[in-house]
Amino acid sequence: MSTKTYTIRTMTNEDYDGLKSLWMTIHGFGIRSIDDSREGVERFLKRNPDTSVVAVAENGDIVGGILCGHDGRRGCLYHVCVREDYRRLGIGKAMVVHCMNALKEEKINKVSLIAFTKNDVGNAFWRTIGWTKREDLNYYDFTLNEANITAFNK
Repeated sequence: MSTKTYTIRTMTNEDYDGLKSLWMTIHGFGIRSIDDSREGVERFLKRNPDTSVVAVAENGDIVGGILCGHDGRRGCLYHVCVREDYRRLGIGKAMVVHCMNALKEEKINKVSLIAFTKNDVGNAFWRTIGWTKREDLNYYDFTLNEANITAFNK
């Protein structure tokens, strides 16, 4: 039986192709046409250069990733995912810890995320590692650019 090895490191623009390939393998994953394009991710990393993370397998494949940023007050995790054959190895938790430490370095004291209600695997993960589901608020959004379409992987 082979052991899967990986490293966790800060995400760079050069990780985009591997990250997008990973996203395309995740069932039910929502990808926005503009925000998740190469230019959109580069814009996000320019604003948040030290907080996003990837997990890289020994062969160089991106097997996990989190877009993590903040507005100076609250951090937010986006697109948290681990390739299916690398799950249950502690990669997700290690990436979250990496992001939390990066946010602490930037004096951020609270972090939020959004998980689709139908994402049973993700919701179970967040509960398992100690995150609290908020029941005391409603989440609203307003679309400023109708061209930024979300497509879901089947």
